[in-house]
Amino acid sequence: MQKQTSSFRSTVAGETAGKKSSEIAKLVSENAVVVFARRGCCMCHVVKLLLQGHGVSPLIYEVDEKKELDVACELSMIGGKGKPPPRFPTVFVGGEMFGGLEDIMGAHISGELVPRLKQAKALWL
Repeated sequence: MQKQTSSFRSTVAGETAGKKSSEIAKLVSENAVVVFARRGCCMCHVVKLLLQGHGVSPLIYEVDEKKELDVACELSMIGGKGKPPPRFPTVFVGGEMFGGLEDIMGAHISGELVPRLKQAKALWL
């Protein structure tokens, strides 16, 4: 069951694995930017603020602590191509796994983040 908490947030609750799997893949494919975050995590908050500071309204998918491993494994299958499960926060841009906080910050500092966000149609400026 998924509970919508605002226009751009959703919270993982107790779905079956198959339903959650297809739901996560659908969210990644249908949204320009998706942040998979632990509830209450300060690093997840930093990623969200950085993206919002650029004018992006990412979909924030808050992961319940009990479902972290399941969601991380699903994210690995969607965008990790056999890599170990990612840590949270995990950011998808344009349907592709971009990475975590270090990757977002590195791209921001190097100037690569804005062009990537524009390419994914998350920014129009």
